[in-house]
Amino acid sequence: MSRLSITLNGVAVDASVEERTSIADFVRDGQNFTGTHLACEHGVYGACTILVDGAPIRGCITFAAALEGREVQTIEAFAEDPLMEIIRESFSAAHGLQCGFCTPGMLLTARDIILRGHARSAEEIRRELSGNICRCTGYAGIVDAVQLAAERARSAGALQ
Repeated sequence: MSRLSITLNGVAVDASVEERTSIADFVRDGQNFTGTHLACEHGVYGACTILVDGAPIRGCITFAAALEGREVQTIEAFAEDPLMEIIRESFSAAHGLQCGFCTPGMLLTARDIILRGHARSAEEIRRELSGNICRCTGYAGIVDAVQLAAERARSAGALQ
């Protein structure tokens, strides 16, 4: 067992973890943040996407113990985030979601894409989303949602 001290969704967390425990398992099972979904456990699907120090990572292939001292955010951290509100509304308006399984990872990835200024074209968005798999929508609605969210965020002054 290892000691793990991280900031999780703005709260200091100190816990014991087995060295082989992924951060996705830790946040889901140990901290009850179930918005992080597990699918392939190989880092391919993207449903397990979380942010570490503001950057998206695959939670299923990242050991929790490796994140000592880091800031970890799950989808639940963004309930009151103005940009995430725009993204959620855009996903709904553009029909960018269906069953919802991939949605938390898609939303976090979309937020990162928009903040980095990489939502300028459908082609660029598709490339940026290539690490997130959706088995329901066929991606057209997701790409439209990210474009819409980027436009709305720029118009609302939500991008700094």
